[in-house]
Amino acid sequence: MEKSIKKYFPIFALPTLVAFTIGFIIPFVMGIYLSFCEFTTVTDAKFVGLKNYARIFTDNTFGHALWYTVLFTIVSVLAINILAFVVAMLLTKGIKGTNAFRTVFFMPNLIGGIVLGYIWQIILNGVLAHWGRTLTYSSKYGFWGLVILMCWQQIGYMMIIYVAGIQNIPGDLIEAAKIDGATPSQILKNVTIPMVMPSITICSFLTLTNSFKLFDQNLALTAGEPANSSELLALNIFNTFYGRNGWEGVGQAKAVVFFVIVAVIAITQNKITRSREVQQ
Repeated sequence: MEKSIKKYFPIFALPTLVAFTIGFIIPFVMGIYLSFCEFTTVTDAKFVGLKNYARIFTDNTFGHALWYTVLFTIVSVLAINILAFVVAMLLTKGIKGTNAFRTVFFMPNLIGGIVLGYIWQIILNGVLAHWGRTLTYSSKYGFWGLVILMCWQQIGYMMIIYVAGIQNIPGDLIEAAKIDGATPSQILKNVTIPMVMPSITICSFLTLTNSFKLFDQNLALTAGEPANSSELLALNIFNTFYGRNGWEGVGQAKAVVFFVIVAVIAITQNKITRSREVQQ
């Protein structure tokens, strides 16, 4: 079997490798090159060095979008993971109808981001109408609208991961802690959370990257209004590339900077949380 796998592995891996190269590697390398060019299409690119990167820091909308995205990411990551963990703890207590609850909580994750954004736009604008406000009245309304939307969509998905982690904790370990006189809060702090750290690593990584890269929900919910003050980074890059004539290269440079920021933060978070994992 092993000889057959080694023999035919290249044949089965080749189509995926070709598709990955065409769909990701080549566009990625071209994107980095185009970030140093002025262009309208890939055929008329003119190399201009670091000019596009210099123009990023003269664009006030980029700085605001970066700050807005960081704040949104911090709030949404904390809210999603804490609430998902609490729900997972409740659903591993043997409550009647647990499977039905898990299914219901997970279902919002199946809805597309654009559709979800428009649905919540209608709901939240209907609520805010009682005070004569809309989501585009202020960036604060758009911010909390995005947090609510993100939590509603992601909590159920993260809950499934936390449930798997909690159910993987050896029952003998919990029983031993109870026999030693540990209180429920002590068991949670010293047994449950350390043993669930692999799940926390996964969920933190997913929520962190999803929050930083959020685009379609932001576009559907507020489209960056009012006056681009509720733009997240992904939407800011999109508006720079397609909304400003002659700024295509700047938009591409922003995308490269965006990639570096997300990669550094995600790798750092992954290392920090993995260092806290314990062996079962």
